Amino acid sequence: MSPDLRVLENDVWQVGLLPETGMATAFGRVKRDGSFVDFMRPTPEASYGKRSDCASFPLVPWSNRVKDGRFVFRGKEHRARVNAADGSAIHGTARDFPWDVVHADGLSLVAELDSRRHDGAAVPFAYFARAEFRLDGPRFSMQLGVKNVGGEAIPAGFGHHPYFQRCLSGSDDAVSIEVPCDEYFPLEADIPIGSALPVDGRMDFRALRPLDPSTALDECLTGRRPGAPVRMAYPQSGLRIAFSFDPVFANVVVYAPLGRTFFAIEPVTNANDGFNLFARGVRGSGVIVLEPGEERAGSVTMTVEA
Repeated sequence: MSPDLRVLENDVWQVGLLPETGMATAFGRVKRDGSFVDFMRPTPEASYGKRSDCASFPLVPWSNRVKDGRFVFRGKEHRARVNAADGSAIHGTARDFPWDVVHADGLSLVAELDSRRHDGAAVPFAYFARAEFRLDGPRFSMQLGVKNVGGEAIPAGFGHHPYFQRCLSGSDDAVSIEVPCDEYFPLEADIPIGSALPVDGRMDFRALRPLDPSTALDECLTGRRPGAPVRMAYPQSGLRIAFSFDPVFANVVVYAPLGRTFFAIEPVTNANDGFNLFARGVRGSGVIVLEPGEERAGSVTMTVEA
């Protein structure tokens, strides 16, 4: 049976949501010349049950990797479920379980996930997550939050993993991007090997420039300039999107694999291997410490500017 598709739509946006598939996004379309075109990478209908094929999915209660699925917090070692080919625990657990819809109408949807209700979700700790999606004119907003429902303090993080089109559908209108981050984490096998350094060369996107199809990117950028949005522009059509994040999203992962029609710009709280960076006292880990009953949330918004 195909997962339940919930569609939000107004005069600017058409968004498909899949609560049963880890609260993934099936598509994000914007209206151009009277028709909706895929701005986000569209999900084939046959893949609506496969969150990794989707246009986006939430990252809770951490984003990106935990090296070897292990980390130490307040003197105690914790183990997360290894689920990546490189031996790491990647992107949290919330994307692996169905979310419960608590409100839905044509312009908004609210869903929740209680990890204690699903075997394997509360590893290495129990949490409660809430997501709200809303359309308001040219704005598509997503609020995501996580609450500690256990009896001890926990490290936590969250974020989004949206994929976008390198070229607008059926055209050669190639994207340019601007990512206002002054620093990056040097990585080895996608794991930071030191403190953040000033951006330069291929990872410097502080001014709008084309996304080079001959250069692969998988970078964790940090030092985001306060209030400055990420921008995506398709020059032929004139489509411009401002992608704004709350300050809690301290890091931005830019992923652009070779030979693919998509790329990702991921607003995240914690850096790659953030839990282990935090344990070592590395600046910019982005890890949030939640005491029992404490909650943290943040919003990201895509705004069509033209």
